[in-house]
Amino acid sequence: MRIAAFTYQQQPQVGLVSDDLQTVTPFDLAPALRELGALPIVELLAGGAALPPLLAALPLSAVTLRAPLPRPRRNLFCVGKNYHAHAKEFARSGFDSSAKAGGEIPACPIIFTKVPECVIATGAAIEMPVGVSTAIDYEAELAVVIGRGGRGIRKEDAMAHVWGYTIVNDVTARDWQNRHMQWHMGKSFDTFCPMGPWLVSADSVDAGNMQVRCWVNGEERQNASTQDLIFDITTLIETLSAGITLYPGDVIATGTPVGVGIGFTPPKYLQNGDVVRIAIDGLGVLENPVV
Repeated sequence: MRIAAFTYQQQPQVGLVSDDLQTVTPFDLAPALRELGALPIVELLAGGAALPPLLAALPLSAVTLRAPLPRPRRNLFCVGKNYHAHAKEFARSGFDSSAKAGGEIPACPIIFTKVPECVIATGAAIEMPVGVSTAIDYEAELAVVIGRGGRGIRKEDAMAHVWGYTIVNDVTARDWQNRHMQWHMGKSFDTFCPMGPWLVSADSVDAGNMQVRCWVNGEERQNASTQDLIFDITTLIETLSAGITLYPGDVIATGTPVGVGIGFTPPKYLQNGDVVRIAIDGLGVLENPVV
């Protein structure tokens, strides 16, 4: 199942995307709920309710996709240094404040957050903050969307709390990340979380064996399997929920593979006119220009 948030004739809608990716069928929802993207659908299904009634199908080419969760209910949970090769490249970069305490490979998940207002849709522009930072980097990531919430969730039960998945680009101002030691500010600039193109339900894909790829202007930069995660999805959910109640629609970005801009010599930061394209098996493509 693919749930998309979109606009049609300037009105927000939420709908089911067909398996052939040719049509999207809107749900019959109140306007206030449609503004929230896929969140009301996730909440309904997490509570055991049926899908809302469907309206007439629309050509996917006739709509404009929004981020599937245009404004998440709270900050996105993110995981730092969660692929072995990326952890090593980041430690070598000189921008890794966490390496001073924990070495290259973390012993426990490193969790930080991004503010919900930085989420944008596929096709929307990543905006360079002129006069603020020139060290803007990309990070392709698999994101987990929580369905059934809870606290104190055990690893063996964690997957029952996953509604599905989407793609995020954890865009980062590296100089701010280094200067402020903790990562929240450099990760949370406006437009720094492209998300999409839609949500895909957990029963449709194998998140334990997905290929995560990223290209900048057609040049492949990242290509790794989620089999290489240091801390898998169940560990992340157990860790986060130990003291924090998770809610339907919460987003956990699981970390980025090797190949980010800071890992090159010299670094390959994003520039005006670049296009970042991310593809993850079974989830689709997230593509954004840089301006």
